[in-house]
Amino acid sequence: MEDYRRQFIELYNQNITRPGADRLLKWLEGTDFFTAPASTRYHGACECGLVMHSINVYHAMMQHFFTEGDNPETFAVCALLHDLCKANFYKIGSRNVKNEATGQWEKVPFYQVADQLPYGHGEKSVYLIEHFMRLKTDEAIAIRWHMGGFDDAVRGGSFAVSDAYNRYPLAVKLHASDLIATYLMEQGTSKVENGH
Repeated sequence: MEDYRRQFIELYNQNITRPGADRLLKWLEGTDFFTAPASTRYHGACECGLVMHSINVYHAMMQHFFTEGDNPETFAVCALLHDLCKANFYKIGSRNVKNEATGQWEKVPFYQVADQLPYGHGEKSVYLIEHFMRLKTDEAIAIRWHMGGFDDAVRGGSFAVSDAYNRYPLAVKLHASDLIATYLMEQGTSKVENGH
C-alpha cells in the first residue's frame, strides 16, 4: 500500500509542477485516493487499486505513446489524474456468499458506489482538478473522454468523443493507455467477484 502511494507521489512531484499542483496533492492525501479500489469488481477491485491503476496508465502512456516533443507534465497530469473522480466514490459493504467447500454462508466484503458528487466520470475528474490547477485544453479533453465507448454520453448516443479523438491525439493516447492498463496490466487484480 505504502509503495504505491510513494511511487505516485514521486511521479507526481517529478513531473507536475504547475501552480496549484501542491494544493491538489494535499487535497488528494485527505481523500481515500491512495486506498480506494479502481472499480467495484473488474480491474483493481482491491485496496489501493485506484492508485495502482493510475501508475499503470502513466507507465503505459510513457512506454507506448511518448515521443520527442511531447510534454512530460501533460502526460503525467492525464495519466495520474484521469480517474480523480473515483476518490471518495466507493464504500465497502458486505454480502452473504455460500462457501462451496464448507457449505456455510459467510459474510464477504464488496465495493459499491457511493458517489458524493454525481457529475459524470471524465467531466468530474476535470472539474475536481480545476479546483486546484489549470488544465490545458488537450489535457481537459483527454481526461473528459478517457472512457471512450464506455462513457455514458457515448452509450447515450453522443458523437462528441469522435470529434475529440480526431482533434486531440492526446485523448486517443490516454484512452488506449487506460485500456492497456485495465485489460493487460491489471488482469487478476480484483479481490471481489461481484459488486454494483
